[in-house]
Amino acid sequence: MSDDETCTVRLTVEVADCGIAGLQDRELDGYADTPAQSVGFIEVEKGWVTLHITHQWGPADFTVTIADRDPGADLAAYEDIVEIGYVSVSGEVEMSGFTYDAVAMRPLPPLPAGPGTYRIRYHVKNMDWEGAGDDGIDDHYLQIWPAPLGDPVVVKATSDASQYFLEPEKFKRDRGL
Repeated sequence: MSDDETCTVRLTVEVADCGIAGLQDRELDGYADTPAQSVGFIEVEKGWVTLHITHQWGPADFTVTIADRDPGADLAAYEDIVEIGYVSVSGEVEMSGFTYDAVAMRPLPPLPAGPGTYRIRYHVKNMDWEGAGDDGIDDHYLQIWPAPLGDPVVVKATSDASQYFLEPEKFKRDRGL
């Protein structure tokens, strides 16, 4: 990827249960010093990223943008947006859904800086409605670009589901549950 270049792809992963999809490095060795982190709908540990999605099972549509710099958050189209650090040992990542059968991996374009540290921004909409919207915009949008490791950040959190994932005990207490 050259300067000012981005690559955006759309893909679908099949989810059989658990309401999660995954992003993983093609090389899963070499992550001994990688910090585990989580914020809202995203968790990162040793080359693997767990993405909570809008529904328990079925096809999950994603838009993924891989860029050489921060492409900017899409604040208008998405209700919930979080960012987290990620380390890629290979510079190549792929996505999959959670299934009980053989997992179908969906390779993504190579990461622009090759092996190294990246930032992942995860946008989600319709989390409270199990992905019920059909406005032509995927409910799940990932952005990946080279950046130093940093603390997880909540960019925007408006859904009830987001409030729950961020602070489950406070969510329950505030609602008398």
